[in-house]
Amino acid sequence: MRTALLATAALLSVCASARAQTTVIERDRPAVVVDRPAAESKSVTIHEHGDGCTTKTVHKENDMGDSKTVKKESCD
Repeated sequence: MRTALLATAALLSVCASARAQTTVIERDRPAVVVDRPAAESKSVTIHEHGDGCTTKTVHKENDMGDSKTVKKESCD
């Protein structure tokens, strides 16, 4: 009798684990808003030196007067 009860309990636990379900939780991602300036001026100046080096200067300015200048030099 005990063996039958143990076998039944083992069979029920195997059946219960086989019926286990996976729960997937999905989350809504927040919207990404990118504010672009209404007007932006950009000037690019490339200067090639005689020794194989090149200098590139980029100047940006938005309509609010904020400006940024980046200078990059590369040599072969």
